[in-house]
Amino acid sequence: MFKDAVSFIFELFKIVLISFLIIAPIRYFLIQPFYVKGASMEPNFYDHEYLIVDEISYRFNEPRRGEIIVFRYPKNPQEFFIKRIIGFPGEKVQVKDGKVIVYNKENPEGLTLEETYLESNVKTYSLNEDIVTLEADEYFVLGDNRNASKDSRSFGPVNRSFIVGKVLLRGWPFDRLDVFSAPSYN
Repeated sequence: MFKDAVSFIFELFKIVLISFLIIAPIRYFLIQPFYVKGASMEPNFYDHEYLIVDEISYRFNEPRRGEIIVFRYPKNPQEFFIKRIIGFPGEKVQVKDGKVIVYNKENPEGLTLEETYLESNVKTYSLNEDIVTLEADEYFVLGDNRNASKDSRSFGPVNRSFIVGKVLLRGWPFDRLDVFSAPSYN
């Protein structure tokens, strides 16, 4: 009887150890769960939704405009934020007259973003209409709920080193299950 109990405990220990050796690298290096807190990304993401974040793609590919990312808050790296990438390193971004304008080599006169993922009545405002110049490894991010979002308009650009990964899919609630990709801009 004692021998059977020891054998059972040993087998259970092996199963737990093997599971840990398989799951831990996936959890810490490939994908990570993320729990949405707050209203800054409504109506696309609501409070208490459960997301899966792809942590590996940005090791091999550059982020794309419009992708939804999770990153460490620059003023407190213990906090995580979810926002949408709007501007890239070397670009200039301006929020003016309720619109977002991106200046780069392809669009020296500026490209006004047509943000189809926002509700039609949503306007983007800033306390000033200054043009923000992004340095190497800096990204300009905005929340989809522009009037209730703490984003690059308030805390400035996000350094690449703070980006955890891009949102891959929404896993909860099941009735809102969705896979995400970058939108196209005209």
